[in-house]
Amino acid sequence: MTSSDASTPAPSGRWSSLDRPPLVPSSLRRSLVTPAGLWTSLEVVESTGSTNTDLAARAAELPEGAVLLAEEQTSGRGRLDRSWTAPARSGLFFSVLLKPGDRVPVERWGWLTLLAGVATATALSRAAGVDTALKWPNDLLVTIGGHERKTGGILAELAADGVVLGIGLNVSLTEEELPVPAAGSLALAQAAVTDRDPLLKAVLRSLEDWYGRWLRAGGDPSESGLQETYAAGCATLGRHVRAELPGGRELTGTAEAVDAEGRLVVRTADGEREAVGAGDVVHLRAGQ
Repeated sequence: MTSSDASTPAPSGRWSSLDRPPLVPSSLRRSLVTPAGLWTSLEVVESTGSTNTDLAARAAELPEGAVLLAEEQTSGRGRLDRSWTAPARSGLFFSVLLKPGDRVPVERWGWLTLLAGVATATALSRAAGVDTALKWPNDLLVTIGGHERKTGGILAELAADGVVLGIGLNVSLTEEELPVPAAGSLALAQAAVTDRDPLLKAVLRSLEDWYGRWLRAGGDPSESGLQETYAAGCATLGRHVRAELPGGRELTGTAEAVDAEGRLVVRTADGEREAVGAGDVVHLRAGQ
């Protein structure tokens, strides 16, 4: 074996991958935590069960705008208590604390999930050059090989006097690392950027912008432009869907609109229209 054939053993350890460098908290804070901005603190931990759980537990003592990120989540959760797992440093797993208070009626707080979807999709389209669509109510979709694949999700939970928004985004996962075949990642979608630091900055700046618009409109989804923008980017609208509702009931029809309360309006085969506020929505193929 010549010297050119020799190879150096790869370093071991969960944080050793040179393809997946750690986030740089000091740089992120300098860019995002500013006196006039929304974000008031930014903490990065190596591993935790769930950033949503951790941040919710401290919500009463923290000001609005706290951001908690984990390089790895071991018990990440999505809607309906589904698990969300990924290799360390392969994505963005973070939660933010928002406290709309009396600036927005509580009945409009449900729009925060959809707002986070709009903000994240907008940021990824601009910063990563990847067309990102929304699946009602909280999934982020990219197209890989002509098929829609879920690359991210959002979970909103009430905590103390505010809302904790959790965002999980697959960035560099390979096909072999995907938890399920229907999942995807920005890398698999041929993203122009997979460096997590600029992607995080783009998402948090977009979230700050949309949250500010929403607050200034008193949470009105129409006046803030949120309802129109969500509908424009929602891949669910116009599709034949099956809504799996609480209690085991199912509703099949065409997704026609997102109403003023953020509910998905479905028109059934007999022409009836029903607003779905909770449940799991499946995009159906023709003939299903």
